[in-house]
Amino acid sequence: MNYRCLFALSAAVISLSACSNSSVISLDYVPQPGQMVRGTPDFSVGQFKDKRGVQAQTLGHVRMPIGPAVDTLQTRLPVSEIVSNAFAYGLEARGMLASSSKGRYVLKGDIQDLRSQLLVHPYGYARIRVNVVEAATGSVVYSKVYEGERQSNAYRPGSGSPVPILRELTSRALQEAVDRALDDPIMRQRLNTGSDSRPRYAPGML
Repeated sequence: MNYRCLFALSAAVISLSACSNSSVISLDYVPQPGQMVRGTPDFSVGQFKDKRGVQAQTLGHVRMPIGPAVDTLQTRLPVSEIVSNAFAYGLEARGMLASSSKGRYVLKGDIQDLRSQLLVHPYGYARIRVNVVEAATGSVVYSKVYEGERQSNAYRPGSGSPVPILRELTSRALQEAVDRALDDPIMRQRLNTGSDSRPRYAPGML
């Protein structure tokens, strides 16, 4: 399964009416060579339940300091699938994704928050509870909440669409949460799934 193709979607903008817009955006995962900690291929990815309390493909709204929302940011796939794909791609980039459909451990959890917003500053935020489940027993052997946050300079009305920067900030916030989970030294020590002897990830290896 090509998680990169599932996760990296083409950005598009569609107009729903003359009064309100909906922008359909992609989120991506960009491996950081030399910064990721490689490990053993012990993991598969399960379901990440969307607990945000909003529609499955809604990321947030673009608002001015005064007045209603002028744009709604949405994803083409449900957020639950995007998060699962992000973890699969992160595992793949570290050599930690099991070659079979089920590894020794399964990563699953809850999406407590994943959003884009603009009031004054463009902002992206992710908060995800990650449960590491032992596949053989179904027992949760490790559980922790990981966060990612990105913010840029204040947006100047009339300076162009804020959608591209919101897409980038939210992508990086999600990736920060994923990377913190996958590189968590306490989790790796507890599961005894440390670095292997293969070369570190570099573009073109996948």
